Amino acid sequence: MDKKEIRELITFVSESGVSEVKLKTDKFEIEIKNPQAPTPVHYEVSAPAQVQPQPVVSQVQNTPVQAQPQPEAPVPAQNEESNYITIKSPMIGTFYRKPSPDKDVFVNIGDAIKAGDVVCVIEAMKLFNEIESEVQGKIVKVLVDDSTPVEYDQPLFLVDPNA
Repeated sequence: MDKKEIRELITFVSESGVSEVKLKTDKFEIEIKNPQAPTPVHYEVSAPAQVQPQPVVSQVQNTPVQAQPQPEAPVPAQNEESNYITIKSPMIGTFYRKPSPDKDVFVNIGDAIKAGDVVCVIEAMKLFNEIESEVQGKIVKVLVDDSTPVEYDQPLFLVDPNA
């Protein structure tokens, strides 16, 4: 692991709200703690090792945290919102509306979508995960800014299923 990868890991830890990350291989061990994160609850996740002359299996200990207080966006009237379906984040990571910086966004407000359409990408640990819609309808609101950290189960889009 070089300095650039370590810096990127530190940036990810600070942006995601994770309180602690430990990465251990045969050649090194790194532990990054975020003192501003809430008290941790521990669980272990296996991660594939980097390709090296000798295969190495690494363990990453990741810590879920409670959602950081987010600035509240204006909410539609209760009657309107109750008719909408929310597309939520299935993981912690960084939210992107575009497949790459030089491409157009996946969906805009007013776009019709169907189940299986890709609506965004969430980057977690250098992996870009396409998030597909599980509902059919029209995008009414985008609830997250591009290139910002998101939490598990955080609302991303509001969809009007009757449109």
